[in-house]
Amino acid sequence: MSTVLISVFCPDRPGLVAAITGRLFDIGANLGDTSFAMLGSGGEFSSVCDIPADLSPAEVEADLGHLPELAGARVSVRGFELDASHGPLGRITHRVVVSGGDRPGLVARLSEVFGQFQANIVRMDAQRIPEQGIYVTRFSVSIPARVEACLATVNNTAGELNLTCVVEAV
Repeated sequence: MSTVLISVFCPDRPGLVAAITGRLFDIGANLGDTSFAMLGSGGEFSSVCDIPADLSPAEVEADLGHLPELAGARVSVRGFELDASHGPLGRITHRVVVSGGDRPGLVARLSEVFGQFQANIVRMDAQRIPEQGIYVTRFSVSIPARVEACLATVNNTAGELNLTCVVEAV
């Protein structure tokens, strides 16, 4: 087995994730960290996975490129040179959801707070919800120390921006 990073970007459509993951299963790939997100009207799929030793990244890329669901997609499969295991900073300790009106610099300001406390952002998702007139940002973070101070600062920063902040310990 060899470890690769698979990235796919194309117009989003129903069945997209099923087509990609089904084909990867068929060729013997074992998915590790995997994510999918709609970005505008596009869909972005990425996965660190193990593929059989007798397959090259180029062969996997070509194989995925033949899926009808991926017509016009940008598909990239390349070796993954980093360690596929997270280590301690990958263990999510808290989920933080900040919502309200869209503010320029919102994600940057909140990310800076986490950085000040040496907290690692493991996952982040931000999206506009026009029907509700709000912007929602979700952080899954690893906060190794000074947890209360970090979360209080995040909450205060959100408050300064007239946003609500909800925290869940994991």
